Amino acid sequence: MPPSVPSLPRRVARTLRTSLFAQVLCALVLGIVVGKLWPETATALQPLGDGFTRLIKTVISPLVFCVVVVGIAKAGDLKAFGRIGVKALIWFEVASTAALVIGLVAANVVGPGKGMNVDPSSLDASAVNETTGGGHLPSTTEFVLNALPQSFIGAFADNELLQVLILACLVGAALLHLGHTKVPKVLPAIEQAQEIIFAVVGFVMRLAPLAVFGAMAHLVGNYGLGVMKTYAKLIVLCYVAAALFIALLAVALRLVTGLSLWKFLRYIREEMLLALGTASTESVMPRVMQKLRRAGARDDAVGLVLPTGYSFNLDGASLYLSIGTLFIAQAVGVDLTLGQQVTVVLVLMLTSKGMAGIPGSAFLALAATASSLGAIPAGAVALLLGVDRIMDSMRVVTNLLGNCVAVFAVSRWEGALDIARAKKTLDGEETDPSQDGDGDDTPAVEPTMAETPAPGIPAQKPKEPAPEVG
Repeated sequence: MPPSVPSLPRRVARTLRTSLFAQVLCALVLGIVVGKLWPETATALQPLGDGFTRLIKTVISPLVFCVVVVGIAKAGDLKAFGRIGVKALIWFEVASTAALVIGLVAANVVGPGKGMNVDPSSLDASAVNETTGGGHLPSTTEFVLNALPQSFIGAFADNELLQVLILACLVGAALLHLGHTKVPKVLPAIEQAQEIIFAVVGFVMRLAPLAVFGAMAHLVGNYGLGVMKTYAKLIVLCYVAAALFIALLAVALRLVTGLSLWKFLRYIREEMLLALGTASTESVMPRVMQKLRRAGARDDAVGLVLPTGYSFNLDGASLYLSIGTLFIAQAVGVDLTLGQQVTVVLVLMLTSKGMAGIPGSAFLALAATASSLGAIPAGAVALLLGVDRIMDSMRVVTNLLGNCVAVFAVSRWEGALDIARAKKTLDGEETDPSQDGDGDDTPAVEPTMAETPAPGIPAQKPKEPAPEVG
């Protein structure tokens, strides 16, 4: 007798019960409906999204620390870790510059702000100050100093990823230097802590649908859908430019690694949808790190490249900033010369690096760019206040994909990517989770620090097995 086929309602209920992607998608649609029908009620739902983001942020710093320390200790080569960092910075600069140039070319061709004829004196510049909280982007010196931790605990308490990365590098280097004889239990303890953190992430992710529902309802209820009609040309231009940049990322990923970006997008579809719903890439960093390791990228590459990219590789923000600068100039009737547009690229290459974690950072970067040109009134940045949140989806998707591609590319460049494992994982074939983080040049089973002596320390002879008792 053939097995009975479940009815459609049962299949739908099972999908909703077991698929995070389906749950988040339903929450996204429901949030839009509630925001449209009951805007006053919807604006009060923002704490759902904010609370979820806070919970995720509590585990980001310890997770990054554990992954980087374990990656350095297992790789056994601090120089290789340094090479990964240098190659990552090179990739970040090339990718960010490409995004800026694409944005400038697109804005020049389409001219999203032409014909608006806005009087700068009619704009409320104080609204920008409210959005940014009166803050400012750090100078180069401030940025470098802020990256250095003042205390071990403070870096974790303030969730400063660059400071945590530096501490993790120091601890990993110390473990390599001391070897197995002095600290034989430290590395296994950090590995166990890492597993605990991933388990906590799994618990928190069950709240993702609630977070997406609250964040989307608040967005639609607060800003409405009418703003999309007013800025339709600018919005469409930004999203088309982002699609073009993502297509270039797909070509680069295929050429460098032979992997498909579209298969990878399907692989992280749950995390991508969650990032879209909460307008935050930080909310999915722990899960994305775990999936990159499972897809064959080595621990040290994932632990260094992905968190660093959150500060140095904001491709979506770079696109938006370049297009936004020209939009403002066109809207107030300022015709920027080629030399001034080159200046825009150079300034944004610097200002975009200090944006991560600063409230209203996009407006601060735009204001800094306008001030450096001297031709655009800084108050004209207020033109983008109404549309900025609509751009979050574009920035989130482009930033996240840009950083993930960087992990694969740099890992391949350094020989820290298991291509066969990556292809199997992206094709949907099951892989052994215990091999997470193994690369081309790394054996499937990594030696622990107890098995890897430090330079100059002879390896201990393994104990003879006890004789069997018949």
